[in-house]
Amino acid sequence: MSRFLNVLRSWLVMVSIIAMGNTLQSFRDHTFLYEKLYTGKPNLVNGLQARTFGIWTLLSSVIRCLCAIDIHNKTLYHITLWTFLLALGHFLSELFVYGTAAPTIGVLAPLMVASFSILGMLVGLQYLEAEPVSRQKKRN
Repeated sequence: MSRFLNVLRSWLVMVSIIAMGNTLQSFRDHTFLYEKLYTGKPNLVNGLQARTFGIWTLLSSVIRCLCAIDIHNKTLYHITLWTFLLALGHFLSELFVYGTAAPTIGVLAPLMVASFSILGMLVGLQYLEAEPVSRQKKRN
């Protein structure tokens, strides 16, 4: 396996662990969301919305962790890439369309993580495409 894919796997595990922490915070106390993320319209954040956000974050976390374990599964790889695209779209729309988020570190951090992850996974696709050929050459 290429060094890049190993680094990408580590990145996915790290992002997954952080997301699990965010999930716990969402279930424990919904003030986390309006104090850190949705500071533009904090009155719209309630317990139900926080738990929904928590489940969505947990699902993304599990998908990313599974991709790190089986990074050669192309379907899982593409689904994982979509989790980052959806996260990026969500936070950009909350920031620029709905006005529920302000450009604070609480929003900029997930935007940067999603952006870097998308870039890394797009680069990683090139390594995934090249790897089966190199495996075949080693067997012959």
